[in-house]
Amino acid sequence: MGHRKKSAPRRGSLAYRPRARASRILPRVRNWPSVDEVRLLGFPAYKAGMIHVITIDDRQTTPNFGKPLFNASTVLACPPAFLLGFRAYVRDAYGLKSFSEVYSDKLPKDLDRKVRIKPNPDALKKIEENLDRIECFRAILYTRPKDAGLSQKKPFVFEVGVGGGVKEQFEYLKSKLGKELRVGEVFKPGSYVDTIGITKGKGFEGPITRFGVKRKHHKSRKTVRAVAVIGPWHPASVMYTVPMAGQMGFHQRTEYNKRVLAIGSASPDNPFPPKGFFEHFGVIRTDYIILRGSVQGPPKRLIILRESIRAKGKVKEPKIIEVSVG
Repeated sequence: MGHRKKSAPRRGSLAYRPRARASRILPRVRNWPSVDEVRLLGFPAYKAGMIHVITIDDRQTTPNFGKPLFNASTVLACPPAFLLGFRAYVRDAYGLKSFSEVYSDKLPKDLDRKVRIKPNPDALKKIEENLDRIECFRAILYTRPKDAGLSQKKPFVFEVGVGGGVKEQFEYLKSKLGKELRVGEVFKPGSYVDTIGITKGKGFEGPITRFGVKRKHHKSRKTVRAVAVIGPWHPASVMYTVPMAGQMGFHQRTEYNKRVLAIGSASPDNPFPPKGFFEHFGVIRTDYIILRGSVQGPPKRLIILRESIRAKGKVKEPKIIEVSVG
């Protein structure tokens, strides 16, 4: 069998444990940034595909400053989202706790495919009387994949954070209750967002593909694409850090600081892209947003766009020279 003569770092990061399948395709957002401006801090989008965008480099600390910059960019379809209602939270010894929730009187007809809601007429009065106790508000948004041109009929319902003080949040949500919201009301070109979504699923894979473990010599042991020693004889145990076969992909991941290059609006008569289509998606006939870089997940996957929680400073709208849409 021989003795190992060389040491090497472990293969595969422990930062992404557990590498298990996500429990649902709708990602869970655990944190929202604190913003003084009164507006929504997130918006739903559906991944369409990638294009090339050439901009003028506005990073003053780079040698390429002021010159054309080639950007591989992702286009996401952003149909209008409906503000179903909002939820008030109070803080106790165990953290934030739901206090009460208000829903619109005019709910979409196909909402019953997801959940059945009975609006409480006294909820708004209850919140107004206890406004001093409330820690924060969360908006409850509703989005239909059908509005983005997808075949799924069941809508998505989820919470989104709101910026500003508690009273400002309350007044803002009351004014927008039961109305449609567009992505241009939430994000601006040049700002930075975080993308939260479920990655592309790759099924059951071995440790070579899953962790990048090296293949063994063909004469060393009976197996080649497996870990040689998974634990000692005594104590007879296998640690969780040992690379093993299992699920690869379909994990929830967050990617930080994606720059918004452009926000546009398409229509059935004027779709985007005008002279082509996105593979496995088609054309966009609603609002869309272009982000610099790649975004996790396959086409048609729901992505939650969140206000950047690691802010990068002032918002400066990029100068776009050319967009490849053919």
